[in-house]
Amino acid sequence: MFACLLISSRFKHDLRQIRLVLTLANQTLKKYFAYGLPDYAKLSGVPVPNPYPFFDIDKTKARPYRPFRWPYHQNMSLKKLEPDWWIELESTYRERIAQRIDLYKEHGEKIINSLPGSEAAMKELMEMVIQFLCARYPNQFYYNEWTGMFHNHILASRSDTRKIRPLVFLLQNVPEDFLIVQKDEKTGLSVLTAGVSCSAVGWNLSLKIGQPLHQIHGPVPFYKEKMSFSMDRYFSNMPCDKPIQRGSWGLEIGEPLYLQAEDPDFAMRTQQDPQLKVSDISLRVDWQTLRRMPRSQAIVFNFKALFTPLTHFRREPFVPKLLLKVLSEGQKSIMEYKGTWHVEHVVLPALKLWADEQEEHKWVPRDWQVRTLDEDPFYPGWGYNRDYDDDS
Repeated sequence: MFACLLISSRFKHDLRQIRLVLTLANQTLKKYFAYGLPDYAKLSGVPVPNPYPFFDIDKTKARPYRPFRWPYHQNMSLKKLEPDWWIELESTYRERIAQRIDLYKEHGEKIINSLPGSEAAMKELMEMVIQFLCARYPNQFYYNEWTGMFHNHILASRSDTRKIRPLVFLLQNVPEDFLIVQKDEKTGLSVLTAGVSCSAVGWNLSLKIGQPLHQIHGPVPFYKEKMSFSMDRYFSNMPCDKPIQRGSWGLEIGEPLYLQAEDPDFAMRTQQDPQLKVSDISLRVDWQTLRRMPRSQAIVFNFKALFTPLTHFRREPFVPKLLLKVLSEGQKSIMEYKGTWHVEHVVLPALKLWADEQEEHKWVPRDWQVRTLDEDPFYPGWGYNRDYDDDS
């Protein structure tokens, strides 16, 4: 009996030793031969996203961002980033990826551009995106740390992360734009050093690459007077564990993702078409996030263009009256920068009609004083009001 116990004890000890050796061997193999990713959640202090339950790329709609504010002052209106929503995928995924690839083929360095010295930051960004996608959408994406292969089950594609250019990887797999900003050691200013950008109206990367923040935002009203100093300071001091988000918006004819000043359609923004219909107009929201990457210390600014038919506002409580107030009474220079004049002759009467209807239906109190909604950047009941009839 004693002998049996002794043998059993030795066996358990040997088994533990074998497991330890195998663990160390596995770690050594991974260190020298695998392509495992750093633990960016630990490095950055931003938690790993929760898996998206029941995610269906063909049915999932983007959250209805309505970043309208009143009083409407020119400021950054920053909000804390929700870690689950750093990258938001929805039903236009395949269409947008195909569109972005075509834009890159046609426009080259206007879409993807980088400066020497940004290589480590670009690689880090690709790795952070891979880690996020695989955690948030585990049924759609898979990364093999032994081969460095990234599997996109939505597109039935594979990317060899050992060989592909990081910004090309992002172009082919994520329908968002990414801009990398790094500190210039000579000037101390934050400079745009790399990016992939297809969601550009009136500008492109080849015009902005290498510029500091105050030059990039030169056309923005009051940026120099009110925001330049604070933004430079914010970029210098931004910690890794406090990413932020914000939204910008505009009103467009159709859904122009990439539009340059020399394009024929750009001329439509300088005139009011008497034949224009409400059903021709869309809200464009560029939902933006900003975070510092822990290894390179570069800041990455990413944004996604989302389009919503203006007619949807008819069923969204408070939205018509709020937007009507902003368009009618917003500061002239800010509204001119937004470029909404070319559609206002159609938009303003429609918003007035819908605002009156909502008061008649008692969705909105008649004595409601227009202000930024408590649900900002959404609207009351948005989670239950996602299916729309054609209200055109």
